[in-house]
Amino acid sequence: MGKGTPSMGKRSNGKAHVPCRRCGRSAYNVAKGACASCGYGKTARMRSYSWAKQH
Repeated sequence: MGKGTPSMGKRSNGKAHVPCRRCGRSAYNVAKGACASCGYGKTARMRSYSWAKQH
Protein backbone atom coordinates (compact mmCIF):
# COMPACT_ATOMS: atom_id res chain seq x y z
CA MET A 1 0.00 0.00 0.00
CA GLY A 2 1.31 3.42 -0.94
CA LYS A 3 1.05 6.67 0.97
CA GLY A 4 -1.23 8.55 -1.39
CA THR A 5 -4.96 9.23 -1.60
CA PRO A 6 -6.18 5.58 -1.37
CA SER A 7 -4.37 5.01 1.93
CA MET A 8 -5.89 8.17 3.47
CA GLY A 9 -9.31 6.52 3.34
CA LYS A 10 -8.09 3.79 5.69
CA ARG A 11 -7.22 6.23 8.49
CA SER A 12 -10.67 6.27 10.14
CA ASN A 13 -10.10 3.58 12.79
CA GLY A 14 -9.73 4.67 16.41
CA LYS A 15 -10.89 7.85 18.10
CA ALA A 16 -8.92 11.09 18.16
CA HIS A 17 -11.15 12.76 20.77
CA VAL A 18 -12.73 11.27 23.92
CA PRO A 19 -14.87 13.00 26.61
CA CYS A 20 -12.91 15.51 28.68
CA ARG A 21 -12.90 15.00 32.43
CA ARG A 22 -13.05 18.76 33.10
CA CYS A 23 -15.63 20.12 30.62
CA GLY A 24 -17.35 16.87 29.61
CA ARG A 25 -17.21 17.62 25.89
CA SER A 26 -15.81 15.00 23.55
CA ALA A 27 -12.83 17.23 22.69
CA TYR A 28 -9.95 15.67 24.65
CA ASN A 29 -7.24 14.63 22.17
CA VAL A 30 -5.73 11.34 23.29
CA ALA A 31 -2.51 11.73 21.28
CA LYS A 32 -1.87 15.33 22.36
CA GLY A 33 -3.19 14.85 25.90
CA ALA A 34 -5.09 18.13 25.83
CA CYS A 35 -8.69 19.26 25.43
CA ALA A 36 -9.52 21.39 22.39
CA SER A 37 -12.53 22.90 24.15
CA CYS A 38 -11.40 23.89 27.65
CA GLY A 39 -7.61 23.51 27.44
CA TYR A 40 -7.32 20.78 30.08
CA GLY A 41 -3.89 19.13 29.93
CA LYS A 42 -2.37 22.24 28.39
CA THR A 43 -3.21 24.94 30.92
CA ALA A 44 -4.68 25.24 34.41
CA ARG A 45 -6.95 28.07 33.27
CA MET A 46 -10.12 27.54 31.26
CA ARG A 47 -9.57 28.14 27.56
CA SER A 48 -11.47 31.28 26.50
CA TYR A 49 -11.13 33.91 23.81
CA SER A 50 -12.63 37.39 23.48
CA TRP A 51 -13.80 36.64 19.93
CA ALA A 52 -15.80 33.63 21.13
CA LYS A 53 -19.40 34.56 21.87
CA GLN A 54 -20.27 34.05 25.54
CA HIS A 55 -23.79 32.86 26.31
